[in-house]
Amino acid sequence: MTSLYFLGLAVLVIAGYFLGRSRAVVAGGNVQLHSRPVYHGAFVVISVLIPMLLIFLVAVPIADKIVNTQAISALDPNLLDDDLKRGAAMRDILAVASGNYPGQPSVALKNAADVYTSLRSWTNTLILGAGWIFGLLGIAYAFRMLSAEFRARNNVETVVKYVLLAAACVAVLTTIGILFSVLFETIRFFQKVSPLDFLFGTHWSPQTAIREDQVGSSGAFGIVPLVAGTLLITTIAMLIAGPVGLFAAIYMAEYATPRFRAFAKPILEILAGIPTVVLGFFAALSLAPWVRGAGESIGLNVASESALAAGIVMGMMIIPFVSSLSDDVINAVPQSLRDGSYGMGATRSETIKKVVLPAALPGIVSAFMLAISRAVGETMIVVMAAGLAANLTFNPLEAVTTFTVQIKTILVGDQEFDSAKTLAAFALGFVLFFFTLALNVIAMQIVKRYREQYD
Repeated sequence: MTSLYFLGLAVLVIAGYFLGRSRAVVAGGNVQLHSRPVYHGAFVVISVLIPMLLIFLVAVPIADKIVNTQAISALDPNLLDDDLKRGAAMRDILAVASGNYPGQPSVALKNAADVYTSLRSWTNTLILGAGWIFGLLGIAYAFRMLSAEFRARNNVETVVKYVLLAAACVAVLTTIGILFSVLFETIRFFQKVSPLDFLFGTHWSPQTAIREDQVGSSGAFGIVPLVAGTLLITTIAMLIAGPVGLFAAIYMAEYATPRFRAFAKPILEILAGIPTVVLGFFAALSLAPWVRGAGESIGLNVASESALAAGIVMGMMIIPFVSSLSDDVINAVPQSLRDGSYGMGATRSETIKKVVLPAALPGIVSAFMLAISRAVGETMIVVMAAGLAANLTFNPLEAVTTFTVQIKTILVGDQEFDSAKTLAAFALGFVLFFFTLALNVIAMQIVKRYREQYD
């Protein structure tokens, strides 16, 4: 049904566009049209799209609900009160209706499948007919509106504006939905664990015992070791990716020849496409043993899984984020600023330091904030190179863990979503949300201060 529906939609849209444009040309004659014929055709397209899409989006869920309810009721009305049994019964009905049911179905199940098939056929026909009828009515309405004086461009641009507004609202509503979904579970977690113990506790051990007489049955949920580990690995990564990425961007934007830039930039950006699990293998099997051996050669005690190894590889991973974005921002600085600096007698290096970089500061700050967010959200490299030990330390030679690693660890396997251990993952996600928000606020303040100084 869906393919037939959208096939009819495509036919009506294409036919409506060409007919609307032709009608506008005929209606204009020797009179000047208010809007170009293409806008008249676009108005007809919109008049078809809006009613047909609305009917599909509204009617299909309603039809599915009605058909499924009636089919299950024909099998056993008591199943409607149990979600698990209702889902299992619906799968059996669909298997019988499609002929893929293993074995011989019961009489009741066959009757339910017949009800499902009959109602599904009827609702599909109704939806198809209603959609095509309203599509034709949309064409008729658009043709009635079209004339030489009709402001087709204004109407089309108004619809486009609301479509763009809806697209912008999707991102906002998605963020709000994620926030509230995490917030509700976090509130449930804080009903079991004190917020003060969570935020200021220095021991993290979310594992809980099955029996009350076992050790550690209550768990420990202090996130200070996770904060220290996250900040330590992120700092190491940015100490590598920040200077290397920025200097690479400056060289490619200001010093490199076009031939070298065309060759070097794609190779540099390949790093962004390497899967993090591959980088994690590299960190665990190659870099971490080398770091340990180098440390032991000078008398240092280096853990087999260290924050230093994870931070170095993570820094390699986010170099393209800093270099590529910074390169684009530096190239966007108007050439007139450089020419003015050269005209005042400044050298190339002085122009870069005093003119180009200050002018590109907002974009560079955004690149660094994106890189930091990427480092904070990385999981696989930390799991494979830094381990799972929640140690409260700022020593890069020891094993540490991060927020994302613990979220992954907690939610692996079968979980009870009413236990403090599982709900702790949502609380960690909530803290990460505000950490990212703080980064954005800091970036906005830096950009604001810069603009007040240079605009």
